[in-house]
Amino acid sequence: MVLTEQRTVAVEVGSASRTGGRARNEDAVLASRIGSGGNAWLLAVADGMGGHEGGDVASRLAIETLQQHFTGGVPEDVATELKRAFRAANDRIWSEGGPVDVGHMGTTLVAAVVHGSYLTIGSVGDSRAYLVRGTQVLQITQDHSLVAEQVEKGEISAGTERQSPQRNVLTAAVGTTERLDRKLPSIYELTLIPEDRLLLCSDGFYDVIEQREYAGQLAGENPDTLSLALTSLAEQRGATDNVSAVVLVARPSQATAQRLELESNIADQKPQGSPILIAVIILVVIVAIAALGFFFLL
Repeated sequence: MVLTEQRTVAVEVGSASRTGGRARNEDAVLASRIGSGGNAWLLAVADGMGGHEGGDVASRLAIETLQQHFTGGVPEDVATELKRAFRAANDRIWSEGGPVDVGHMGTTLVAAVVHGSYLTIGSVGDSRAYLVRGTQVLQITQDHSLVAEQVEKGEISAGTERQSPQRNVLTAAVGTTERLDRKLPSIYELTLIPEDRLLLCSDGFYDVIEQREYAGQLAGENPDTLSLALTSLAEQRGATDNVSAVVLVARPSQATAQRLELESNIADQKPQGSPILIAVIILVVIVAIAALGFFFLL
């Protein structure tokens, strides 16, 4: 996406990551402002996997490399820079991953650049991005996994992926091959509107929390509170993997905020007291209006 002049959507961001059902946390998250204007964000979730050094190293290297690529602020072509960052992360993890014959470490990676109302997402693996708009929930990214391919081919039914013994088999990851496939990362470009919610998460999260629950779970206004509550809920649900979430909340538009403030003021100014007192006040107002009308008729 080549950036042009566009309206600004005010956003706030929070993140959380927990060990879940694992002995250690091999996930890594990122929620960082970029650029000098203060209204652009770089967000990411990486879910590391095994190998010579371990998945926690792979996920950390992916996040570090991604962040280094955006130290200069928001590039003119965000999608192209995201692709370069993913390739650089792949090269770094591959070079530092140890002997191939002992199993090479790697990581999933889903990343988002938010600038004004523009949202650009890159993804490799099965960490996901969801957009919640009102009561509607959209899975933006498509998994690079065996079960996702099976669903696409009609070999298994959508919604049954979690019951498959092959649900954790990835068809692509960052750092597990010397070169990242030229078709990767998958890029998605959207426009944010006020009151949208964006969720980036690892598979340990969506394995135990249904997509239909996201709109309700993300209904709050504080993204830090939301991300902590979501990861805590995943642990309570019995997550067998690490659980990570990055939450972005797009604030209401100025017009909406003014309307809500007006409604609140009107509610605060409503007469208080017993029903009899309220009825008397209404009667006095009616009599006064009638008397005023009679006066002008004279």
